Amino acid sequence: MPELPEVELARQVLTGALDRKIREVDDHDDWVCRPHAPGDIAAALAGGRLTAAHRRGKTLWCETEGGDGKPGPNLGLHLGMAGQLRLGDERGPLGPEQLRSRTEKPEWFRFGITFADGEQLLLFDTRRLSRVRLDPDLDALGPDAGEVARAEFRERVGRGRAPLKARLLDQSVVAGVGNLLADETLWQAALSPSRPVDGLTGDDLTELHKALKKALRAAIKHGGVHTGEIIGHRRPGGHCPRCGAEMAHGTVGGRSTWWCSKEQAG
Repeated sequence: MPELPEVELARQVLTGALDRKIREVDDHDDWVCRPHAPGDIAAALAGGRLTAAHRRGKTLWCETEGGDGKPGPNLGLHLGMAGQLRLGDERGPLGPEQLRSRTEKPEWFRFGITFADGEQLLLFDTRRLSRVRLDPDLDALGPDAGEVARAEFRERVGRGRAPLKARLLDQSVVAGVGNLLADETLWQAALSPSRPVDGLTGDDLTELHKALKKALRAAIKHGGVHTGEIIGHRRPGGHCPRCGAEMAHGTVGGRSTWWCSKEQAG
């Protein structure tokens, strides 16, 4: 599933669609647009504009304005595992399936907005796991992982007895960290993914916060979490690029996890 860096890159594409009059909306896919029936989203948006693009963690949404100039519903966009936003020549980051595919089928375009100038904003998804809905609920999300302040991060992540990686993956704690970003961040901070969070010191949590911010900046700059320093070494026979020790593998918080057997032990 796309993580915070991929969704931020998609948000940057979405900013190019702002303040253009919406001529028509293609919301034919009743699975991607559930619970809305075909035509519901079109009726809410046609004649209006997208006015602002926001992101919290992995959740993306736009504020809208109706044709009468009054605020309209928020338009929520979730990329699922293989979704990509396209606006003219601008495209969000490609997922592994899209990189492998040499063809595109018309049915893979799940949702679209055509603007008065003829430009189109399209949601492309080979897996049909993306989601478009009006007024998405954000109440269950914690603060954005890229924006959370150090003190709040320490308080939220250090609470309880969960394994550290499981705590990072909990979107109600901090929003935006997925499996790859968690492994990259924990490797950067040299912390064990299975360590109970109540055993972390204040310094541990401060270094973890720094490592998360560093990993996020690098991933956004270079095109996604797959560009992280440890990601290419998360495989059988892989070795830590920092110390050369063999990479270890296991399951933490129900997710496949890789870590340095030396620097992240215990």
